[in-house]
Amino acid sequence: MNIQNPIRRTPFYFSLSLLAFQLQAQSDAVIEIATEPESVTLWTMFQQGGWAMYPLLAFSVAVVGLAVYCGLLIREKRFTQPESLADLKEAIAAQDANAGLAACEAHPGYMTAILQIGFQAVEEGHATVDALNEALEERANKVLAGPMVFVQYLQVVASISPMVGLLGTVSGMVKAFRNIAAQGLGKPELLANNISEALITTATGLLIAIPALMAYFYFKNKYLAASSGIYEQLGSITRLMAKHGMVK
Repeated sequence: MNIQNPIRRTPFYFSLSLLAFQLQAQSDAVIEIATEPESVTLWTMFQQGGWAMYPLLAFSVAVVGLAVYCGLLIREKRFTQPESLADLKEAIAAQDANAGLAACEAHPGYMTAILQIGFQAVEEGHATVDALNEALEERANKVLAGPMVFVQYLQVVASISPMVGLLGTVSGMVKAFRNIAAQGLGKPELLANNISEALITTATGLLIAIPALMAYFYFKNKYLAASSGIYEQLGSITRLMAKHGMVK
């Protein structure tokens, strides 16, 4: 009877155990790689959002552009031109309408653009307080309407963006139910793409609308404060013209 030495069998079992351990480690690594979730980026979310993401992208660019432009357009210095007050007071004290027009042209802005029509009315012989106030009011309505137009565009974008996002949501849900009708519930990954399209467009529309609405109210309040400063300056200049006898 031939009995093998257990010491000779030990390297064989050790090699076999080592090989099994390596195979198990490789299989665990493959499973870990296969189950690792795919990284989500802005580009993948944009692609999942579908067609609605293109107008929403345009709206986001419009919000940034309008906010920057309104910030440059609605400034107190652009509205009231405090550096022109000394020249205007000197022209009014001398009762010289031409000097007042020259001061307005030398300091361009909203207030001086409105005052130009006042000095023109005085030069043409309409030297009464009522005629002056009427001319200033007509010009102020026209001049001050310009900057408010761009502020209103922010409200338009804030109103339309959620609607476009909701339309993309409806489109995604329609695709989801269409896939259910065609293939049943056997492939949930197809439904997941359609549902993600619906949710991404809604979230994107809200993300655009919220800052657009905040910017709208900020610039609107800033515009109202600046325009009220113009009317205050116009009132003081009108009283100064009446005091020096430039208007009656």
